[in-house]
Amino acid sequence: MDSIDLKILALLQTDATLSIAAIGERVGLSQTPCWKRIQRLEADGVIDRRVAVLDPVKLGLGLTVFVSIETADHSRDWLERFAGTVSAMPEVLEFYRMAGDVDYMLRVVVADMSAYDTFYKRLIATLPLKNVTSRFAMEKVKSTTALPLPAPPTNGRQIQGLPPTLVAVGE
Repeated sequence: MDSIDLKILALLQTDATLSIAAIGERVGLSQTPCWKRIQRLEADGVIDRRVAVLDPVKLGLGLTVFVSIETADHSRDWLERFAGTVSAMPEVLEFYRMAGDVDYMLRVVVADMSAYDTFYKRLIATLPLKNVTSRFAMEKVKSTTALPLPAPPTNGRQIQGLPPTLVAVGE
């Protein structure tokens, strides 16, 4: 991955609707080489998907809840059943297995407290849980889908965070 790839990624994170021509112009490539780079980044899994980011409040989903879960059962079978059930719940936008004093963390988006109560009852009915703690967001201070990319390297320098064999090949 070189500095042009990083510039392409930065542009796509900001606006995935940019045309190939516009991206190419901004990074100094013609359309065909730019398109080939984007296709390679997609094939390599660097670009996972391109989506529209929606405003939950304008869609009537104004309550964000962070749900911490502790369980007494840490078996593979329990985790597979729990992960399958929770992953199928559309209100759950993020689902993490954690290290520390909490086993799982969910980010849940619902319309209001009544909708959360309905979700909560479905959640606790899935499998035995030791403890479920809900934290309600009062205000969204920052929210982004853009990852912090390393600064584009100068010619021949290694990109921070990549193995030494992956160096920038020029701008």
